[in-house]
Amino acid sequence: MQSCYIHTPIGVAYIEGNEDGISSVSVHDEVESLSDTIPENLQECAVQLNEYFEGTRKEFNLKLNPKGTDFQKRVWDQLLKVPYGKSKSYLDLSKELGDVKAIRAIASANGKNPLWIIVPCHRIIGSDGSLTGYAGGLHRKQWLLEHESPAKQQKLF
Repeated sequence: MQSCYIHTPIGVAYIEGNEDGISSVSVHDEVESLSDTIPENLQECAVQLNEYFEGTRKEFNLKLNPKGTDFQKRVWDQLLKVPYGKSKSYLDLSKELGDVKAIRAIASANGKNPLWIIVPCHRIIGSDGSLTGYAGGLHRKQWLLEHESPAKQQKLF
């Protein structure tokens, strides 16, 4: 397994993967140092993440290889269908997956998503519109949702 650290506007992204695909992307407040070189298998992921943060990429086109249960992978596959700039509730997600009673299990699988940003778990919110839960912190979730918002807040001064 290869890994690297790259700078993003919301912290330092840690990317992990190999020739089978990207297995993990997470964002941290601090690390000792950024990577001097990016392993070949992770270069395209780093490029696409940079494009996302620059606002020029709305969809990722990467070979993914997350580790998880079949149920978790089903939830993560459903997350990939939530479009850029849109959000859904955990209840909506559970309905789409065919079992409203599984809402807690679906929320748990969402929280265990190892591919932050790429598999957009940040687009899942509470039924009342509240920002509930995000492994990277609610401040990052809010930043990502505002970054993707079609109605950008303009500064007055």
